[in-house]
Amino acid sequence: MPRTIQVGSFRWMKTLNKSTILNMIRLHGPISRAEIAKMTKLTPPTVTNIVGELLESKLVIEAELGESTGGRKPIMLKINADAFTVIGIYAGAKRIRGVAVNLEGEVQHTVHVEVPPEPTAEAFVDLVRGAIRQLLDHIDLQTRPCLGIGVGMHGLVDTEKGVSIFAPNLNIRDLPLKDQLEQAFQLPVEVENDVRALALGESWFGLGKDIADFICVHVGTGIGAGIILNHELYRGPSYAAGEIGHTTIDLNGPKCGCGNVGCLEALAAGPAILSRVREAIRRGRSTVLAEWVKGETERLTGEMVHQAAQQGDELAIEVLADAGRYLGIGLANLINTLNPSRIILSGGVSRAGHFVLEPLQKTVRERALSAAARDVAIMRSRLGDNGAAIGAMTLVLQDLFMPSYA
Repeated sequence: MPRTIQVGSFRWMKTLNKSTILNMIRLHGPISRAEIAKMTKLTPPTVTNIVGELLESKLVIEAELGESTGGRKPIMLKINADAFTVIGIYAGAKRIRGVAVNLEGEVQHTVHVEVPPEPTAEAFVDLVRGAIRQLLDHIDLQTRPCLGIGVGMHGLVDTEKGVSIFAPNLNIRDLPLKDQLEQAFQLPVEVENDVRALALGESWFGLGKDIADFICVHVGTGIGAGIILNHELYRGPSYAAGEIGHTTIDLNGPKCGCGNVGCLEALAAGPAILSRVREAIRRGRSTVLAEWVKGETERLTGEMVHQAAQQGDELAIEVLADAGRYLGIGLANLINTLNPSRIILSGGVSRAGHFVLEPLQKTVRERALSAAARDVAIMRSRLGDNGAAIGAMTLVLQDLFMPSYA
């Protein structure tokens, strides 16, 4: 959201200065008051007064003495990272992951909850609340207060109201997640689309750090993208930016969960891969996967398909390569449209390694404009299984260190 300067508002200016100084300490600490004044161009008395408030709030502590430039050694400042806790929740269609972290993003506790098929909205919220309670039970809130909860929610999300507009793989609409969680825990709650939250996490702690323009693409049960342009998360006016999974790849393709046909998600996401394997088994295709499940094809998992490919199974290799090619078409479209310097892949399908990535990159080279294809770097995220939850908690950190003002 763009910041609008409120001319003449002393309170707004002081709050902006406080967040500016706090973020400067986060990025450059240990740092002296004099260095902060020089870098922010704020007056030394202003810096001293605001630092005093930050010390009193325990967000900042005085560290060791710095190097002298002729006078007394300056007292250095740094973020009091372990004095507070932030919770991040990934609310996905199949599982909920949660993390409790300190102010430097270091994970202290984790929780993992499976989501049953077709839960009601009420049951889904109960699962999210349960995951948060488990994390809070591990925290000594007297010594490490929780500053807030960030939620990365599958599907379309109204970030202003904190409402899940539509979660297609859960078939849940208009869920007021922010209000329900704030009422339950009496803590500030920020809600964002899960992949956009992941992109924010990558920009703070991952492969997108210090990169101005990059795109995160998550390929799992669904497919979505988080877009960072000029260091800012792009949402779009109706919060639909990044729904690459629902761009049309094949006019005559299979029906998607969104109701359309031929979507990238219906061709390359985890369920699409399993559907093609099941259909091939039903047609009598020879594959080790048929032996593993003994005719019960509903037992198939993405991990099994990957294992079969590693053993040289032709069907598994073929299906994963097809998914890689479809993904390559989707990424080529993104590259030609937005020209990012980097694409970061995450999710279970991306973990199939070269079986997916090699055909993906070959397709990008063939279909993207040559200069863009040559310059873009496509790589797998290093944030791991908790990446979306880490991204969700970054929503709270961003509000603390880099708040927006309307």
